[in-house]
Amino acid sequence: MAACRRLIAKYPNLWEFIKFNVLSNISTITRFVCVWILTAVFVHALNLTQPFSFLIFNYEKPSTNGLGGFLTFLIAEILAQAVNFVVQMKWVFKSDASFRSTAWKYAILAVIIVVCGLLLPGYVTTLCKNLGWNDAISSTIASVVNTLLAVIISYPLLKWWITPDKSKKAGE
Repeated sequence: MAACRRLIAKYPNLWEFIKFNVLSNISTITRFVCVWILTAVFVHALNLTQPFSFLIFNYEKPSTNGLGGFLTFLIAEILAQAVNFVVQMKWVFKSDASFRSTAWKYAILAVIIVVCGLLLPGYVTTLCKNLGWNDAISSTIASVVNTLLAVIISYPLLKWWITPDKSKKAGE
C-alpha cells in the first residue's frame, strides 16, 4: 500500500486520469442501463420506431430505431452526464467551486457531448445492423462509441476549464 501511495504522490496527474476513467464507469453504467431499459420501452414496448429528423439529428432509417432510438440516447445521455458531473467534480477533481460557477460550464460540455452522442448512434446502429447484429448489441456498440468520445472531450475540459486549479487559487 505504501508503494501505491508513493506512485500516486510521484504521478498525481496520471492518478487523476486513472480516477477519471475508473469513476467515469459510474456514468457509463448509468448510460448502458438506461439504453437497455429505454430501448426495450421506446423501441419494443411502445414501438416508437417511426422515422425522426430534427435539425441535425437524423433517425429516419429503420436501422436507427427512429424516434425511439433518438429518445433512448437523449435521455440516457442526459442522465449519464448528470451523474458524471457529480462524480467528476467531487471525487476526481475534488473541486470546491460553487455549483453556480461550474454548472454552466459543465452544461456547455454536456451539450457538446449530448449532441455528439445523438448524432453518432444513428450511424453506428445502422452499421451494426448492416453487420447483422440485433438491437441490443447495436445500441451497446453505439454507447461504447459515445463513451469513448465523451472521455476524449470531457477530461481536458474538466481539468483545465471547468474545475478550478487549486494551486493557482492558493497562490493568489
